[in-house]
Amino acid sequence: MEAFDIVIAGGGIAGASLAARLAGERRVLLLESEDMCGRHSTGRSAAFWQASLGGASPERRLSLLSKPMFDAGWPGSDVPLLRRRGAVHLTGPCGERFGAEDDLAGEDRPEHIDRAALDALIPGLRAQWTGAYFEASCADIDVAAFHAACLAAARRAGAVIATDRPLRSATHDGAQWIVDGAACAPVLVNAAGAWGDELAGRCGVAPLGLVPMRRTVVQLRIGRSGLRDLPFVTDLHASFYFKGEGDNSVWVCPLDETPTEPCDTAAEEIDVATAVDRFEQAVDWPVEAVERKWAGLRTFAPDRRMVFGFDPATPGFFWCVGQGGMGIQTAPAASLLCARVIAGEPLGKELAGVTAGDFVPRR
Repeated sequence: MEAFDIVIAGGGIAGASLAARLAGERRVLLLESEDMCGRHSTGRSAAFWQASLGGASPERRLSLLSKPMFDAGWPGSDVPLLRRRGAVHLTGPCGERFGAEDDLAGEDRPEHIDRAALDALIPGLRAQWTGAYFEASCADIDVAAFHAACLAAARRAGAVIATDRPLRSATHDGAQWIVDGAACAPVLVNAAGAWGDELAGRCGVAPLGLVPMRRTVVQLRIGRSGLRDLPFVTDLHASFYFKGEGDNSVWVCPLDETPTEPCDTAAEEIDVATAVDRFEQAVDWPVEAVERKWAGLRTFAPDRRMVFGFDPATPGFFWCVGQGGMGIQTAPAASLLCARVIAGEPLGKELAGVTAGDFVPRR
């Protein structure tokens, strides 16, 4: 039986970023059930870094602290991880008040623009929009590069990354976890995303009540050009967002949240049709074709808060789940938080303003 300090179950961005933090200082085994890491939620994410997302929450604090880490290329990316895009939060039928800028400052703080300025920024918007709030710092995240950098950093530091190796069962012998009779470690991290409760059950740990929810994205070909750098556009996150993708294509999301079982999910035709309809209701641009469609799972705890911490009833079982729609944009800081908690270390100045107690399981 091979001995480790920490076994991480799940090779998506949660597990990969935590492995990058822990490897080197500790002997780490990362288990991934698929033939490659990040095949599900991480690999299907249309991720943004958006300062306003999450409201005045501890999760948003993790986002804000993650921004300089992304800018620095953590954990060793050789390409930029953020590409500035900007976000436009439309006002009108969805309301006139943005209301999510409480503690934001500088370019992170959305600035109100009137309808004339909005038309200059995005021609062709329909008449119901009265204006918008422009969030200058919103940026695309290069998810593939970030995830690959985390896995590469973990490997360089000596982590063992085992694909096609699901965790089937684990038991605690009073001192350490015995994983599938083949590996042992004092700490077992559950970073299994939508499968988090299922994996806990294989370890004899009570579930948290995690709920995976399907989210759809559609790529549309549009009868106009110059769309690649189009800002992220949303009706205050009420019913849609769209953003430029190619010269004549956009990504559209109907902001669907359909509870489902953990699975290799796919886009449903009703959600694709809803995305197209909401786009056409928002802007007077001709839709020529649906070029691509896909869906991923965003997993939430019952209170929709992220869960990071040791299970109070089970020695050495660490939850790293429930990231919902903010897992990638918070991963640099969230992985540091988890690494410090696992090590029993102070959170330090890099996590100023963060309290581990905000994320504990079974709160």
